[in-house]
Amino acid sequence: MHPNPAFRTETETQNLEFARQRGFGTLAVNADDGPLLSHVPFLVSEEGQFADLHLVRSNPIARLGEGPAMIAVTGPDSYISPDWYDMKDQVPTWNYVAVHLRGVLEPRPADEIEDFVTRLSDAFEARLAPKPVWTVSKMDRGGLERMLRMILPFRLHIERIDGTWKLNQNKPDDARMRAADHVAETGIGSEASALSDLMRRQ
Repeated sequence: MHPNPAFRTETETQNLEFARQRGFGTLAVNADDGPLLSHVPFLVSEEGQFADLHLVRSNPIARLGEGPAMIAVTGPDSYISPDWYDMKDQVPTWNYVAVHLRGVLEPRPADEIEDFVTRLSDAFEARLAPKPVWTVSKMDRGGLERMLRMILPFRLHIERIDGTWKLNQNKPDDARMRAADHVAETGIGSEASALSDLMRRQ
């Protein structure tokens, strides 16, 4: 997380809702031979106390058991050219949004996996409306059971939420707006248009 407090003014509720809406992040844990990472979809509980996810059985993280972990959730980002501010003595930077969910990763009973897959698909299918919702009932039962045996359910018990929303809040409003215009037109990164909108709202 960026240390500048100007980039860390969002509330815990706002950061958690950002993570909930993204629903995809990088799970990180420490292992004896170094960090392990896995890219996972997840569901944040209604109260925000935990996030449910799944891993394939062959994933090294799945074999570690319970322990400290983090899900890093990234949002829109872009390179920012100092020319865009129309100010003297500026340097290049990168604007971005990121939220970290820290806590303890707990393996869950294997018989919970079907319920989790159902909840996960229901949550994301709902966002595709008016498309008819896909459900596990559309699968052959034997095929579904074979697929489910390949994955295991996990729960990250959330103990800490950190967020960085680096959107040029440390620049004068007019300079930030000029940079936002350029990001919208020629941003280099991911979801530049969304980032430009966030910069304008600060």
